[in-house]
Amino acid sequence: MTVKERTGGSVPMHFEKRASALDKVRAFLFGLFIAAGLCAALIAPFPFSGQVGLRVGDVSAQDIRAPRRANYMSSILTDQERKRAEAAVREVYDPPQARVAREQVSRARDILNYIDSVRQDAYATLAERIEAVSAVPDLNVPALIISRTLSLSDVAWQRIAQEVPLVIDRAMREEIREIQLAAVRRVVPALVSLELSEEEAEIVGAFASALIKPNTFLNVEKTNAEHQAARERVEPVFSSYEQGEIIVRAGEVITPLGLEAMEALGLRPRPWSRNLWAGAILFSVIISSLYCSFIQRFAPDFWSRRVLPWLLAFLLVSFALLGRLMIPTHTILPFIFPLAAMTMLIGALIDLRFAVLSALILSLVTGYMTDGSLEIMAYSLVGSLAGTLALGRGERPNSFVWAGIVVALADLALLAAFRLPAGNLDVTGALQLTSAAVINGGISASIAIIGFLVAGSVFGVTTSLQLMELSRPTHPLLRQLLLAAPGTYHHTLLVSNLAERAAEAIGADAYLARVGAYYHDIGKIGQPYFFSENQIDGDNPHDGLAPQTSARIIIDHVKQGLALARKYRLPPRIQDFIIEHQGNTLVSYFYRKACDTTTDPVDDKEFRYPGPRPTSKETAIVMLSDSCEAMVRSCRPSSAEEIDHLVGKMIAERLAQGELDASDLTLRDLDYIRQAFVAVLQGVHHPRIQYPEPAPALEQSRFKAIPSSPGKTSALPAAGSLPHESP
Repeated sequence: MTVKERTGGSVPMHFEKRASALDKVRAFLFGLFIAAGLCAALIAPFPFSGQVGLRVGDVSAQDIRAPRRANYMSSILTDQERKRAEAAVREVYDPPQARVAREQVSRARDILNYIDSVRQDAYATLAERIEAVSAVPDLNVPALIISRTLSLSDVAWQRIAQEVPLVIDRAMREEIREIQLAAVRRVVPALVSLELSEEEAEIVGAFASALIKPNTFLNVEKTNAEHQAARERVEPVFSSYEQGEIIVRAGEVITPLGLEAMEALGLRPRPWSRNLWAGAILFSVIISSLYCSFIQRFAPDFWSRRVLPWLLAFLLVSFALLGRLMIPTHTILPFIFPLAAMTMLIGALIDLRFAVLSALILSLVTGYMTDGSLEIMAYSLVGSLAGTLALGRGERPNSFVWAGIVVALADLALLAAFRLPAGNLDVTGALQLTSAAVINGGISASIAIIGFLVAGSVFGVTTSLQLMELSRPTHPLLRQLLLAAPGTYHHTLLVSNLAERAAEAIGADAYLARVGAYYHDIGKIGQPYFFSENQIDGDNPHDGLAPQTSARIIIDHVKQGLALARKYRLPPRIQDFIIEHQGNTLVSYFYRKACDTTTDPVDDKEFRYPGPRPTSKETAIVMLSDSCEAMVRSCRPSSAEEIDHLVGKMIAERLAQGELDASDLTLRDLDYIRQAFVAVLQGVHHPRIQYPEPAPALEQSRFKAIPSSPGKTSALPAAGSLPHESP
């Protein structure tokens, strides 16, 4: 099968940019999922270790005692002491900045001048003047204070205007931190001159408090340096346990300190170091990045296939996790690890290129798990590649059996290549490895065929086995098509031949194109005589119908075909051929008929198929096959040149209409398709030889007497006297 996903769905052309952005998101999520899955497979704890599996917050069912005397550095206690030392360090602030005080004094004078101008505005109401002053940025003064300010006499106002800058200057000569700002504002009233009245002092305090701001700031760099120095001065804190001393009593909750003690005493699996974690993560990111880059380079449209990327990711991560269970700390299980099953499934369901790349990637993963064992890496890679190449697309059930045999033989050959030069393999070891190789082949084939059958129902992937079943003439839908619409059935066979030849010419999925062509017109089963290929007696039921009604009947065969496909549970990928083979084309005959029968404007939407347009090479090929076969059949060309002209004209028309925009077909592909169509149509619609009427003498001598028994004669046609049927 090709890289195209075997599911339905289409991407309208006016969503092209959005789809491109969505594809990037899908690619990112795919790579992230692969990296996370591989990382989990590489750093997952060993199963069945026999050690304590308790975690923080669990309740111990028994007393846990120290197996030996131990004295270890407690990172938890050390970190607690370092945090205490860090908390004791005072924050470092820069010296007070006189510039800030000068700026605020200057700003205060500007604001006071503005207020003075507002006071002098004789045309504005009090409310308007209050609103104008309240709008001054960063001047958080209550409206009542502003109202009282605007109502002061000129003499009182002059005293306030002189006092406010002085109070700000006095207050900001001292260090003011952000956390001290509220305290400084509380003492501002004490800085106001005693010569002012109580009302004037209140107004001065309100304006001065609003304009005071911090003049010294935290020096983060120096503070962090002091904290770091305080942490470094703390000596490591050690904990010790005597042999038999209880670490955690039965019924107690596991604390971080208790867990640390169990890890230090070897009662839990040893935690991975930071370097090992970093190495596993880096390895996973490299692998996933290479995989995504390969797909982006050789199959960029793969991301738009909604199901296939997740099927691929699921297979990769699942087998990576399975390898984690089977490969480390074991001797025989690594040789039974069925990696070939994964690559065979990817090759048969998605693409052989992806299968080869997956075999390389997972072989590297097995090498990482075994600390670089070349034998295990080569064993996994060779068996996987051999099985994948032997299975191919898995078009027959016995292909899986043969692929399993090939996997076993390849594994045995690889083992012999590695073990024979050493010459130290005993009989028992040889039998064990031989059995492991044979079991590997059998398990790989079994998993592959089961996964192949399940993938169609779970992931909606159209497999070659499903296509084989659908291609049988005994399928109920094809039987109905043959009996109800024999002309359409014959047309379908011709379209399938055209589609298969064209798909082969451009490297598309020829088998999928053929089977899809079988079912593209099954919607004509319901009303077969409304289609010209089934009108044998020459009566046309459209003669008595309005053009709109006729067009609706013709267009509805797509909807009816989709309903039949769903009723008979055809795979979604086959349903694509039904809904996409007409795209958004116009039923031009009835549209022109409607235009000729009325002077009013005719809406062409009533005469267009609903779409969507073809979204894959295979469905686009069937659209072109259907159109070209119908045109050549109706025009009856008398030469190969006329056939070539008609085919080229139809392909150019569909291209100009934009029907092929979403199909990924190139101009080179279209040229190969044209050549394939012409070659097939020449054999089907070649000129006929007109034979003359038989001569009278020949007609009279067609029968001669042949004795059937003594004395009797029998009238039979002479051998070779019947004329040949016209080709």
